[in-house]
Amino acid sequence: MRFVLKLLAPALQAGGSAVSALWTFPSILLSAFLVAWGAEAAQFMISQGLALAILAWLQTLPEFAVEAVIAWEAGRDPERSHLAIANLTGAIRLLLGLGWPMIYYVFAVFGRRRGEHGLPAIKLHPEHSVEVIGLLPPLLYFIVILLKQTISWVDAIILVLLYAAYLVALLRNPPHDVEQLSDAPAVSRWAYRQRGWRRHAAIGGLLAGGGLLLFVTAHPFLESMLAVAAVLGVSQFVLVQWVAPFLSEFPEKVSAFLWARRVTHAPMALMNMVSSNINQWTVLAAMIPLVYGYSHYHHTGVWADFHFDAEQRVEIILTLLQTGLGVVLLANMEFDWFDATALFVLWLVQFLVPHLREEVSIAYALWIGILLVGFVVRGKRLLAPAYFWENVTRKRQP
Repeated sequence: MRFVLKLLAPALQAGGSAVSALWTFPSILLSAFLVAWGAEAAQFMISQGLALAILAWLQTLPEFAVEAVIAWEAGRDPERSHLAIANLTGAIRLLLGLGWPMIYYVFAVFGRRRGEHGLPAIKLHPEHSVEVIGLLPPLLYFIVILLKQTISWVDAIILVLLYAAYLVALLRNPPHDVEQLSDAPAVSRWAYRQRGWRRHAAIGGLLAGGGLLLFVTAHPFLESMLAVAAVLGVSQFVLVQWVAPFLSEFPEKVSAFLWARRVTHAPMALMNMVSSNINQWTVLAAMIPLVYGYSHYHHTGVWADFHFDAEQRVEIILTLLQTGLGVVLLANMEFDWFDATALFVLWLVQFLVPHLREEVSIAYALWIGILLVGFVVRGKRLLAPAYFWENVTRKRQP
C-alpha cells in the first residue's frame, strides 16, 4: 500500500490539513446549494434530465480528479491498477447502496412530519424513464469488457458514445411548466424571473459559480477530510475504496438531501443519483483507460490497455449486479421502503465483511431473478420501458 500512502500523503499529515476542514466543509456545502439552485431553475428552460446531467458533471468533478490521479499513477506501475478499479466500483456502490436509501428515508421522515401516513413509495414521473433505461446500455457493454478482462481506448470511445446517446434522449423531454416555479426555492425563482439575457446569466452564474467553488475547494476538502479520517485511525484501503469516494460524492448527497426533504422533489433527488451513476459507468469509466494508456506511453513510449485480474473482475461483477438490481427495482417507476432497506443492508454487509462479496453478488443475482420472474408471472407491462419508448418515438415539441 505504499502507493496509497504516496497518493494521500498530504492528507495523512493530519495537523494542518485536518484544520482546513473548518473552511472547506462550509465551502462544499455552499457549492452544493448553488448548483442545486441553478439546476432547479434550469429545468424550466431545458428538460429536467438534461439539467440533472449538467449538475452531475459539476458534482463529480472531485471524483474525476481522484480517479485520474490513481489511473495516472497506475500507468507508471501496472501493479497498482487494482486501485483504479477499487475506487471506481466503490464510488458506484456507495452512490447506489447508500445514496438511494438515504433519499428514500429522508423522503419518508419529512413526509411523516407533513402528516403523511405509512411508508409510501417514491413515484417517478414518465420523463424519468430516460434515466432508468439509460443505465442499461453501459451495463450491458460492461459484460463485454468483463469477458475481455481489459478496457481499451476503443471501449472508452464506445462508452462516451453511449453517454452522448443518453443526452440526446434527454433532449427529447420538454422543460417543466413554468406554473411549477412556485415550488422552487427563492434563489431559483429569482434567477428564472430575470428578463432576457439576465435569466441565462443568472442561471448560468449559479451553475458556474457553484462549479468553480467546487473545483477550487475539492482538493483541500478531500485532503482535510482524509486527514480527519487518518487521525481517527481509518485504514489506507478503506480510505481509497470507501472514504475518498464518499467525500468526492458529497455534493450529490447534499443536493439529493435538499430535494428529498421537500418530499415532492424526491423523484428529482433520486434521478440526480441515477444521472451520476450513468456518468460513472460511461465517462468516468472511459477516462481510466485513456489516462492509464497515456501515462504508460509517457513513461515507456508504448501505449497499453488497462487490464484487470480475477479479483478486480469480482469487484466489477458485484457492482454490475448491484446497479442491474437498481434498474430492475425502478422498472415500474417507483422506489419503496423495502427496496431502500434491502439495498442498504446488502451494501452494509459488503462494507463490514469484505470477504462476503461473492455471497452478496449471488444475493443480488437471485433478487434480480425473482423480480424478473415476478414481472413475467404478473403479466403487467413494465412502465419504464413503455414510457421510454413513448419518449423516443414521439415528435419533439418545437
